[in-house]
Amino acid sequence: MVVVADKGGHERASARSLKTIVDFAVGSHARAVAVLLVVALVAFLPGFFNIPPIDRDEARFAQATKQMVESGDYIDIRFQDEVRYKKPVGIYWLQAAVVKTASALGFPGALTTIWLYRIPSLVGAIGAVLLTYWTAVAFVSRRAAVLAGLMIASCVLLSIERLLAKTDAMLLMTVVAAMGAIARAYLPQQRERLDAAGEWAIAAIFWTAVAAGVLLKGPLIVMIVVLAALALSILDRSARWLLTLKPLAGVIWLAVLVLPWFVAIIGRSGDAFLAQSVSEDLLSKVFTGQESHGAPPGYYFILFWVTFWPGATLAALATPAVWRARREPAVKFLLAWLVPSWLVFELVMTKLPHYVLPLYPAIAVLIAGVVDARTLSRKPILEWGTVGWFFVPMAAGIAGIVALAVIGRQFGLLVWPLMGAAAVLGFLAWRLYQADGAEHALLRAVAAAILTAIAIFGLIIPSLGQLFPSPALARILRESGCAHPEAATVGYQEPSLVFLAGTATRLADTAGAAEFLRGGECRFAFVEAREERSFAQRAEAMGLRYRAGPRIDAINVSTGRPITIAVFRSAGAS
Repeated sequence: MVVVADKGGHERASARSLKTIVDFAVGSHARAVAVLLVVALVAFLPGFFNIPPIDRDEARFAQATKQMVESGDYIDIRFQDEVRYKKPVGIYWLQAAVVKTASALGFPGALTTIWLYRIPSLVGAIGAVLLTYWTAVAFVSRRAAVLAGLMIASCVLLSIERLLAKTDAMLLMTVVAAMGAIARAYLPQQRERLDAAGEWAIAAIFWTAVAAGVLLKGPLIVMIVVLAALALSILDRSARWLLTLKPLAGVIWLAVLVLPWFVAIIGRSGDAFLAQSVSEDLLSKVFTGQESHGAPPGYYFILFWVTFWPGATLAALATPAVWRARREPAVKFLLAWLVPSWLVFELVMTKLPHYVLPLYPAIAVLIAGVVDARTLSRKPILEWGTVGWFFVPMAAGIAGIVALAVIGRQFGLLVWPLMGAAAVLGFLAWRLYQADGAEHALLRAVAAAILTAIAIFGLIIPSLGQLFPSPALARILRESGCAHPEAATVGYQEPSLVFLAGTATRLADTAGAAEFLRGGECRFAFVEAREERSFAQRAEAMGLRYRAGPRIDAINVSTGRPITIAVFRSAGAS
């Protein structure tokens, strides 16, 4: 039982207080890691196994990995016949290792089981939570470090990224590892504790993390660590602390890890890799809004209040204390991690919400330190911002239940109590903020965020089958009675269909689909309704005989547009 004093001086007894979890965790590092691991698994597993491939990025990454496994070529990166040189090879290798291992162990259908491809992202998300704790204990108390880890575990943006088989969750883990190592090299009290072996260990962590980050997403991790180191060196007028990271040996180790693949891919592709990755991807993102993702400065600041919820609710309250302590080495380091890179992201023309994810652990540690020190602002106008703890689960619950009723045509009996409990916890976090204190309120909000994630990702989204037509189309092929069915698709040409239906799936026009059907038995054409008339006219002109199959009514999540997909089968099929 935990006893807390409210404003009137009366004692509030709270049985089974969420604080007892933190009290247990701070007993030792092993307990802290165990608690954070359990919380991360509870937060990150909902939907992991039962949400189908999500278009477009996840399905593109997974399909490129699948082709690596199918072809045995682990140097080149392709989606069907198209090269994918926008990102390096790291995530594809990690995904391929999981899929190959599952196949070797006899896992059925490993090549098209999307959650296997998501395992590196899950590992990255959990690793980021644990490494946030490891990084934080260099600055703050163990209790504050646990709070920082809980903020990352419940963060909305990471709750999404852990579910997608792409680079960002793993990149986050590498950045936190690198920055945790830099912190131990920079902070005087941490540096003094390092003997020669400790210095080499910290240097090894740093340079290995940077190499992994480069193989995952190119120069982004380099930008973050260089800007932070440069800012600290300018502010302190000294960079001698960088010698702790063994720069000469580190650069050699970085080259050993990174250069072999870069040399191999340049040897394979010539200048095509550099042209696509640097000119078409990196530079175009800096100077233009690539793929209609342009936004003005301030975009990330506005999104932050939702994407870092529930921790973001305390950001404004913590800001005055952080500003007062800005010259302290710990706060200076965290601000150097955060501010320069954030400004760069705001100035770059192409903006996507996940770009700033590697900066969120710095914010979490800053907030946690202020919460633990009990120096949050007491201005009423800022404290009113805690209503966000109640508003977000309420809005998410209403939106989810409406989507379940309208799209899924279900009542969702299990969703209502989960979202109701989340709303109640959010309400208590807000209304009892002053009475029970910021830490207790934050823990209630974290619990509300996890319940919301369970409801949305574990129950609501998997029930919205209309958002995922590709599994239904792939099922038609599997149940066709054909040993090796082949498909062509017109209109609906999302990468998830290629991943599930097979690498040989043709992305065709109506003429190509008709020609494809004429080519043999066990061939299928998936024709979006807007293209159906043109397909029928082309088939009639060719004298093509075919059989009509089921029609799939769906919503294309990539475009947000309702679609109907007609299925046709070559008439020669038995």
